Amino acid sequence: MMSSEFFTTWFLPGVWITVQVTLYAAVLGAAVSFVIGLARGSRLWIVRFVAGAYFEVFRGMSALVLMFWMFFALPLFGWQLEPLWAGVSALGLTYGAYGSEVVRGSLAAVPTAQKEAGVALNFTRWQRLRLIELPQAWPEMMPPFNNLLIELLKGTALVSVITVADMTFAGNLFRLGTNETTPIYTLLLVLYFVLAFVITRGMRMLERRAKAGVGERPEKSGGAGAKPGARATSLRAGSQSAGGVR
Repeated sequence: MMSSEFFTTWFLPGVWITVQVTLYAAVLGAAVSFVIGLARGSRLWIVRFVAGAYFEVFRGMSALVLMFWMFFALPLFGWQLEPLWAGVSALGLTYGAYGSEVVRGSLAAVPTAQKEAGVALNFTRWQRLRLIELPQAWPEMMPPFNNLLIELLKGTALVSVITVADMTFAGNLFRLGTNETTPIYTLLLVLYFVLAFVITRGMRMLERRAKAGVGERPEKSGGAGAKPGARATSLRAGSQSAGGVR
């Protein structure tokens, strides 16, 4: 059985490290997602080329192999990363590449009439992005970002192979010391589920607020989504206003 000393010395700190890795990698991944996603829609071909190259390269890489490279190979170039930051960097850069496609696709889905309204109002590119495009694209980003965040949480288990003492690392220590496999891996499965459930509830709350901000009816807890006509009505109103400006 798991002793209280092991639980307080290794397992609870391991859960906290898992949360930290998820949070840090999510912040890095979000920054990469928006930078690369916006750059892929740039008018400058060189910016689009560099952003597209990043997307293709990091989307095609294994996060585990990239983690090994950052931890074992990067020191050969004179840059030594702590195990925690090697794991965070590998996960953030990899999942940021996936997230950039979410950003690019959501912005591309904003109706052309909405963008033309900003041009007619003589908005700068940044003003159109901040006041028109991002507010409408943000609700569409939330469900795929929720999935990516949960995948990132589960991907944090990889950091245990580079000696980061997350909860998977602590669980493996317990298994090696006691030879009890089923209880510890069952507990790990439950903990990952609980953390994923908390993330999902938080992201759905943000999604409801984002939808309310653009005139959509927030989803009810029963699971029914917004009325199909809500977003269409909002977009039609925006299109009509754009036409009036022109």
